Amino acid sequence: MSPFRILCRKPASGLTALVVLTAMTGSALAQNLQGFVENPDDDLKLPNLNSYAPTTPGPETGLTTRTVVMEAVLGEEGEPVQQGLTWRIFQPIPGTDGKLPLLASSEGGPTTFDLAPGDYFIHVSFGRAGVTKKLSVPRTGPVEKQRLVLNAGGLVLNAVSGNGVRIAPAELSFKIYQADNDVPEFEQQLVLDDVKPNTIVRLNAGTYHIVSDYGDNNAIMRSDIRVETGKLTEAVIQHRAAELTLKLVSEEGGEAIADTAWSILTSGGDVVSETVGAFPRIVLAEGQYTAIARNKNQTYSRDFDVVAGHNADVEVLLK
Repeated sequence: MSPFRILCRKPASGLTALVVLTAMTGSALAQNLQGFVENPDDDLKLPNLNSYAPTTPGPETGLTTRTVVMEAVLGEEGEPVQQGLTWRIFQPIPGTDGKLPLLASSEGGPTTFDLAPGDYFIHVSFGRAGVTKKLSVPRTGPVEKQRLVLNAGGLVLNAVSGNGVRIAPAELSFKIYQADNDVPEFEQQLVLDDVKPNTIVRLNAGTYHIVSDYGDNNAIMRSDIRVETGKLTEAVIQHRAAELTLKLVSEEGGEAIADTAWSILTSGGDVVSETVGAFPRIVLAEGQYTAIARNKNQTYSRDFDVVAGHNADVEVLLK
């Protein structure tokens, strides 16, 4: 494994994302990426194979099959990927449903298929990355090994708050969008939802728009991250937020009073959180807020500030 490079990218939102890229061989990267994500093929969007002009005849029947060897590499100079691949073989003529019929599939690394002479489409996927190639199997003569080049890498997401305060993984989730400067942010294509921290996601090389949610309220940060072919990109997004514990008390440091309903308002009067409990924990973005506590038909309030990375108790006194 080669030494890593540390880069800092500054996204549009103004936050800093620390990005670590680790260069690997194709087989080493494949080994690192294998087994860290759920099977993405259940909702994998295959390319529109019909657009490949499927006007040629399909495979001939009644002929002896030919063995076709296939392998996929990460980048032109990469080693064959040994695991984590899904291979699919399609006929070139659409069926009655308008889709290309799936003839065979295989999972793992390099593979072989016994195919009758004729034309096919090969598709190989590696997580969310994939590539398609047209294949013509000859009647006679040598059958060339099919080498498909995947311009793919891995992405690992994490986040901190303030000046490096670790965030509990259960409080974090990420969304990955296909970044496109020509498309408004709300229309960008969602690639993967609810990605957990420290999860390796396999993606086509390119730039992705990352949305990081810390907690369930308004602690949301965005960053553009580039995935490079044959590299594992580790991105740490910096949140400007903190975890707070709300307490209604009769005196400072006193016991929290049960059956209290809470509302948290921004300085502009917008409600950002509502909850019930003696000492609920919430996450809020950095800023100024008002805590309103309701207990036994009485209402109490307190203004407070949230400082990024400074987890604290917010006590509201009975008056």
